[in-house]
Amino acid sequence: MSFLDLDRNATTPPYGAVVECVAKHLRDTPGNPGSRHAAGRRARRALEEARESLADGLGAEPDEIVFTSGGTEAANLAIAGLIRGPRLGNEGANSGPTTVLLTPGEHPAVAAPLDAGAAAGRWRVRHWPLDEHGLLKGDPLADPPPGLRFVSLLHAHNETGAILDVAPILARCNALGVPSHLDAVQAVGKLPWNFHALGATAASIGAHKFRGPRGIGALLVRSGAKLAPSLHGGHQEGGRRPGTESVALASGMALALELRLKELSEWTERTAGLRDRLEAALKRDCGAVVNAAGAPRLPNTASVAFPGCDGEALLVALDLAGVGASLGSACASGSSEPSPVLKAMGLTPELLHSSLRFSLLGEETPEEIDEAAARIAACVGRVRGEV
Repeated sequence: MSFLDLDRNATTPPYGAVVECVAKHLRDTPGNPGSRHAAGRRARRALEEARESLADGLGAEPDEIVFTSGGTEAANLAIAGLIRGPRLGNEGANSGPTTVLLTPGEHPAVAAPLDAGAAAGRWRVRHWPLDEHGLLKGDPLADPPPGLRFVSLLHAHNETGAILDVAPILARCNALGVPSHLDAVQAVGKLPWNFHALGATAASIGAHKFRGPRGIGALLVRSGAKLAPSLHGGHQEGGRRPGTESVALASGMALALELRLKELSEWTERTAGLRDRLEAALKRDCGAVVNAAGAPRLPNTASVAFPGCDGEALLVALDLAGVGASLGSACASGSSEPSPVLKAMGLTPELLHSSLRFSLLGEETPEEIDEAAARIAACVGRVRGEV
């Protein structure tokens, strides 16, 4: 029985050309890009070519790109480097306590460091409310909380696929002089995306979400923004992220984005059709409920509830049946708590505890989607005790 992997928001396999690119640079560009001899200069040229290619594809300037080990490090770097203000209890008479605002259901790469800072008394965290579709509701920036010094937004939700209208909010942050971070890990490579047009102070991305190599990502930082480094020990990346850069991984990341952007329109149409085919089959055969169905969504992502099922039990059954799915973010897979974003959307307990995420690569055939739907329906019937 073949394994049908419908958990592609967790990671994607690199393009074949990307594998070859990384191998070529590991073999042919072994120099340290910080060295001043010929091998170092050759490595530096390759690194800067990758930076320029990424900047062109992302609507940024080359010097606005800081290479990191992935999206998680990029988000942590933005949080540590952009929040400035007094610790709680040490605020001045007119400054107010340091407050950060973020969207509910943020990826742990954003939520965990912010929660850790709140627990340490560095700031307090407030959440932007969501509506039943997983979209932002209301406008906390119309009456900003005291001491607001940082806003972090999720551009496209990794679990529901909901795409948030972030540009107007980022413009408000700029008008207020509040630094902003955009988690674009799931958006880049799946949506038309332009850093300058969106207007964030910083944005985090990860290569392996758009068929690049694992172990490489980037933080985009607007020119002129002050970013305090969270690591120390070297001059690399303009002093913002020390450590010898991986020329091979950076080059592979740049190539992956080039390849994805060339096929983005076709990929979007094809993948959305496959997602819709899967959802229609699950609604017809399982009485499934699609979460965030009323929101604009990533073309490859479906959050689906199966009333009468326990999500954990269904996930195990699907694995045994050769279907990959998830309860949510892979980085939160060890948690038994209900999905924060689905809770924020106000789902009933039955829907909340029976929801799974399916995410496509976009290269599945209609026949594979039909086979996956049939296996899922059989597992749903067994978990419900119908067969």
